[in-house]
Amino acid sequence: MPPMRSRLPSLTRTMPAPRAKPTVIAHRGASAERPEHTLEAYARAIALGADYIEPDLVATRDGHLVARHEAELSGTTDIADREEFADRKTTKTVKGREVTGWFAHDLTLAEVKTLRARERLPLIRPGNTVHDGQFQIPTFAEIVKLARCADRRVGVYPELKTPSFLNDDAGLDVVELMTAQLQTLGLTGMDAPVFVQCFETDPLKRLATLVDTPLIMLLGERSDAPDDLAEIAAFAAGIGVNIRLLVDDNLQPTSLVADAHDVGLLVHAWTLRAENAFLFEQLRKGDDPAALGDYALLWNALIATGADGFFIDNLAQWIALAAGRD
Repeated sequence: MPPMRSRLPSLTRTMPAPRAKPTVIAHRGASAERPEHTLEAYARAIALGADYIEPDLVATRDGHLVARHEAELSGTTDIADREEFADRKTTKTVKGREVTGWFAHDLTLAEVKTLRARERLPLIRPGNTVHDGQFQIPTFAEIVKLARCADRRVGVYPELKTPSFLNDDAGLDVVELMTAQLQTLGLTGMDAPVFVQCFETDPLKRLATLVDTPLIMLLGERSDAPDDLAEIAAFAAGIGVNIRLLVDDNLQPTSLVADAHDVGLLVHAWTLRAENAFLFEQLRKGDDPAALGDYALLWNALIATGADGFFIDNLAQWIALAAGRD
């Protein structure tokens, strides 16, 4: 580990340059078209024109960062069907809630690599289930390598998932692991094509003393962020917010984007999805949760807020919408 710095980075060192158009962040890859958090989902996102690809990161028992939506693996892999891992099933308390299953940090990387991904939302995205059992679970380093193979600049946007839980349950310091990876991969500068995000404040504050990489404080029901945006601006380059913090139920903008910009924070919003299941009630078409609703009304309202970027599942629909706005 490098020595701790004596001060937090200043805004002038962490604030990336503004963009003329919203930054397109492929949420877990092209999630509407491939099982999320697979190299195939990220490759599809790059092909569709994403500016950043977003992996959620958990850790293996031997300290490797891998891309999964959460540490428990049975919802997104075939581990429950693998007899060799039957004795690894356990119950753990995650953020005050009991979760039973198989956890990445109880397996080595070699063991995780034997698993195969499954679609996490088969009822909403049944088309993705044809890929069940085909794809491996990638490491963060593999995802960065993929991004660097693109014929243009593509960034990575990792989220540190439940770092406090991983530290308490397995003694894994995700901040230390992330710092080491950023250093090894040459992603520690303020101009590096990377944002690191987290719902927990303390890990981000620690990272701010170790690297110049832009950091994003996630705001939502699960966050422990300060109420004062200026306080967040002392250690982060921006905030990642639930879209419901940007518009009200009538799709009218709140003041959040302006308030954040006033203290020098970028605003990235999550998550733009097109299916009925994820839309405001008045935007749904019919009773099928997997059918596409009036997502364009919501997306245009969100763009009008002036947010700097969006986490997007349905990249093909975004491209069509953006083409119509040009």
